[in-house]
Amino acid sequence: MEKRNIIVMGASAGGIEAFQHFIACLPTDLDAAIFIVWHMAPTVHGILPQLLSRFTAIPAAHAYDNEPVQTNRIYVAPPDHHMLVENGHIRITHGPKENRFRPAIDPLFRSAAYAYGNRVIGVLLSGALDDGTAGLWAIKHRGGLALVQDPQEALVAAMPENAIRQVAIDYVLPVAQLATQLVQLVGEDVSETPQVSMEENQKIKTEIRIAADETALGLNLSEYGQPTRYACPECHGVLTQIKEGPLARFRCHTGHAYSVDTLLAAITEQIEDNLYGAVRGVDESVILLNRLGDKLADANQPKQAGTYFQKAQEALRRGEIIRQAIRSHEPLSLDSLAHQATGTTSDDRFQELHPANTPLITRPM
Repeated sequence: MEKRNIIVMGASAGGIEAFQHFIACLPTDLDAAIFIVWHMAPTVHGILPQLLSRFTAIPAAHAYDNEPVQTNRIYVAPPDHHMLVENGHIRITHGPKENRFRPAIDPLFRSAAYAYGNRVIGVLLSGALDDGTAGLWAIKHRGGLALVQDPQEALVAAMPENAIRQVAIDYVLPVAQLATQLVQLVGEDVSETPQVSMEENQKIKTEIRIAADETALGLNLSEYGQPTRYACPECHGVLTQIKEGPLARFRCHTGHAYSVDTLLAAITEQIEDNLYGAVRGVDESVILLNRLGDKLADANQPKQAGTYFQKAQEALRRGEIIRQAIRSHEPLSLDSLAHQATGTTSDDRFQELHPANTPLITRPM
């Protein structure tokens, strides 16, 4: 009988501290392979393996393409590359960004669920927005376990909170207790992975192939969703909506993928960029109109010059309207909207997720 021994972990903002604390609580002889994705800018030097090595004797390093999977190892996704798990080895790819990140958490979780089924334990720690939620859903859908850091402890609570809202999480605990619980789970016997439909199997395989940097053009994503009116914020291609249980996600034909929360954040951030582009165009027209007016004035053509100066002033007034729109504009996320709608604090939202006297451990014992 097979054992639970594939651990996939993801975090974003606040994740370094959570990873260090978590790894420090693990025994050095843990009989499991650990795969870690941490959101980072593509230009950032990958220092996470060195940092983790200060807290554990388990070997930690950036994974390389086609590296064999071994237990008692920590594999870290290198900067600007997705890390995927295949049966017995690792893929390191430069596939399209998911949720605006590469590496992203969902591709790792999704690939592990596909390759190892109920042998997988997914762990989601501190971070903004909701990368990792769809990946945890895939893990649960194939019989694996989902563990989430207590949002009240997380430096940035949105990522754990979103997962709790949308996925049947097995354990919600502070990091130290989460690590202890994981040690108890590692090595459990597992039965056969639950059967999934042929369509679901093909869809997850297709998305893994996209993250593996295979062209999305010939993979016909429209088979698994419905075209929308939304344009991809990165390449402006048409987004297809993909549904998984209660979750809705979006992917364009070039492969970029978004959760609802990430798409909303990207669109509202792009509005500000577009407004600044309009301000730039207005400012350039003011400069040009004034220069042309000066030349006409020097040429003793005051009437014509006055027309140019007048149009420059009208453009300035329009520019100020756009600047006012920029000042009042705000990037939006589902978390910020929920907070505005209810007027709740982060502590209030935590109590909604965990009513009084409700234990944080949610998996039947």
